[in-house]
Amino acid sequence: MKTLKLRCLLLLAAVGTLASAQKINVICTTDIHGSFFPYDFVSQEDRDFGMAHVSNYVRTVRDTAENVMLLDCGDVLQGTPVVYYYNFVDTVSKHVAPKVLNYMKYDAVCIGNHDIETTHTVYDKYVRQCEMPILGANAVRTSDGKPYFEPYKVFEIAGRRIAVLGLVTPHIPHWLHSSFWSGMEFEDMVESAAKWMAHIRATEKPDAVIGLFHAGIDHNYGNQNADTYKNENAVALVAERVPGFDAILFGHDHKLYNGRLKSSDGSEVVLCDAGVSSRNVALLTIDFKADGTKNVSSELISVISAGPDKAFLAEFAPQIAAVKAYAGKEICTLKKSVRAYESLFGSSAFVDMVHRTMLACTGADISFSAPLLIDVTLPAGMVTVGRMFSIYRYENSLYALKMTGAEVKDYLEYSYNMWVDNPETNGGNLLKVNSRGRLLNKYYNFDSAAGIDYEVDVTKPKGHRVSILRMSDGRDFDPEATYTVAVNSYRGNGGGGHLEFGAGIPSAQIGERIVRSFNTDLRYLMIQDFAKQKTLDVRPLGNWKFVPESIVAPARKKQAEQFR
Repeated sequence: MKTLKLRCLLLLAAVGTLASAQKINVICTTDIHGSFFPYDFVSQEDRDFGMAHVSNYVRTVRDTAENVMLLDCGDVLQGTPVVYYYNFVDTVSKHVAPKVLNYMKYDAVCIGNHDIETTHTVYDKYVRQCEMPILGANAVRTSDGKPYFEPYKVFEIAGRRIAVLGLVTPHIPHWLHSSFWSGMEFEDMVESAAKWMAHIRATEKPDAVIGLFHAGIDHNYGNQNADTYKNENAVALVAERVPGFDAILFGHDHKLYNGRLKSSDGSEVVLCDAGVSSRNVALLTIDFKADGTKNVSSELISVISAGPDKAFLAEFAPQIAAVKAYAGKEICTLKKSVRAYESLFGSSAFVDMVHRTMLACTGADISFSAPLLIDVTLPAGMVTVGRMFSIYRYENSLYALKMTGAEVKDYLEYSYNMWVDNPETNGGNLLKVNSRGRLLNKYYNFDSAAGIDYEVDVTKPKGHRVSILRMSDGRDFDPEATYTVAVNSYRGNGGGGHLEFGAGIPSAQIGERIVRSFNTDLRYLMIQDFAKQKTLDVRPLGNWKFVPESIVAPARKKQAEQFR
């Protein structure tokens, strides 16, 4: 009798052990940037990706698998007419972003830097209206040092405790005026991760820990390195230096990534980035084995073939209609088509449209601006509100600041050093490209200037390429004189390093140089300016060029075909 009882107990224990073996599926999006619907409100055309497609994919996974989590790595609130409309135009209705996240039953979302850029009014409302926690452990209140957002969340799934820790890039103060993040400061990601990992392990006893980060993986980006304090892109640094993570799901850099790194204790950390605009999702699988071990794996999945979720589209039909009406509003007429890629090769109508508005609004002597897109063509004809998002993608505001002539030149030297090289020593290329022929640096850092006439001699060494000939109104240009210079808020808060590493202005002193700022975003100012003109002048200003033409011309011809 005792033997039979013992056997029964052993059998029950074995069954219990088998039952505890579970597989948990984690679906993660990132950098949605308002890409909710399968419609491009800029070009006013249908498209084959968006959160409607993600919704259909998630619905299928939930119908066919148990234990499914849904997460997002941030940057939901900025980048398309959809979110702009609910951020700043219709501020009475419930915001479309939390409505979408709630409808899809997200479990947790990390805050992103472009969410912060919408201002306290918008993202505080977003946090209140979301039915899931918005995470960001290293964004702490200056009043008491506690997290402004929720630091982490523990989920009980199939008898397992899954902790999700959120962190956001601490570089936000380098890009945004302090009013956007007032009451907060941003801790170094490695330090914050170590602190919260110790807390989570000690108090929550999790079976697995997932990092949900809004930061990239290249810690060398933008004059940084592995030892840079408050590194913008510290995902790999956290994985390597803070043991305890089973996986880190991340975004911010808009690059697909799927791989593994070893942490300092020898354990492996799975890393996955689903890219941008709801084209792909990351699928993380945590497989708890009966012997107490676990296997963690990840893959990237395109949602294009999933097709849009019809129930999702029906649910959000009113929002789609409202934004279509807003984005379709007519502003002015464009006499001829404008191609953004031309801004890579000289004075261009695309960037010069921005320069004209910046100078007109500020009354500045000089303006700096870069292309925010290079793969668009604005067709001749009516320019709508939606089309303006092709000209100016983000909600940067406009600053005017004081710079000396020498600082202006050094600023431009820094910009063009990221941009171009001598074709005679650069494989016949004018533009700096990598081994795959892609731009080596980000085009949104390729600032040109208006208000001055100048040449860029690509045969000269770094730091000696720019020759400023005169002010564009005929005045002499004086390196010793002080000029009023118009820049966008990203640049004016230190973004790209042009002011600090180029012009040599210490980052702590940049704010002291600002003499004027605008409460409305630059795109809005451009809309108002264009509406007054009715017919838009799209001629390049022609105030600068690459020289010598004998060397530049063949290189331009070669690379223009690639970007055309």
